[in-house]
Amino acid sequence: MKAHHDRIAIVTGAGSGIGAATAAALVADGWRVVYAGRRLEALQRAIAAAGDPWDDIAERTLAVPTDVTRPDSVAALFDATVRRFGRLDLLFNNAGIFPRSASLEELPLEQWQAAVDTNLTGAFLCTQHAFRVMKAQTPRGGRIINNGSISAHAPRPGSVAYTATKHAITGLTKTAALDGRAYDIAVGQIDIGNAATEMTVAMQQGVRQADGSLKPEAVMDVQHAADAVVHMARLPLEANVLFMTVMATKMPFVGRG
Repeated sequence: MKAHHDRIAIVTGAGSGIGAATAAALVADGWRVVYAGRRLEALQRAIAAAGDPWDDIAERTLAVPTDVTRPDSVAALFDATVRRFGRLDLLFNNAGIFPRSASLEELPLEQWQAAVDTNLTGAFLCTQHAFRVMKAQTPRGGRIINNGSISAHAPRPGSVAYTATKHAITGLTKTAALDGRAYDIAVGQIDIGNAATEMTVAMQQGVRQADGSLKPEAVMDVQHAADAVVHMARLPLEANVLFMTVMATKMPFVGRG
């Protein structure tokens, strides 16, 4: 069993899917983890499902209901983290939504705005607060990992809002990595393809392809994505994985379209 190392992480979107799996993997690796998400009940279930590898999971975790689209809610998340644990070593910007598939001209404006508010502005707000905490704390610095998605590279049909926000996350990652250099803040991005979660159940039934056909797609265990994030998080701050792609080997990404 690994020893406690007292490093502190925030995981957004931690109530289910990739966020819950990653938060559990960080707990198992010895981190103290703040679970952030919209619904307290989902966060509490995720903590319970993580198990108790240290026999003190209540001391090593904190559930903070958070709406990343609201500046006051994000501020409260970071205040609660520092108040409980004293510092922040890792932020995993994972919270996101996938609007319903629609042709570009038919996508309702409110769905576009919801995607931008959650996927992009939410990550920006959390990154801002992480910078403030990491620059001020002693020892200084920390790490931020953004969930970019395969859609940060190539779109699916009918996914303009999701794809545009994920491309924008790449710009956020690069700029934050540059701006963070002087303050020992390492920023990277993980682009995950077809991890098996509630969101990808339909992929095994049939997903719209670029040629208009419906085809099932391969998926991978979500634990592989979680383990990849932990690998990035373990690095000393003198080293950084700027971009990593982890994907189901047989999914149609290389050669998509």
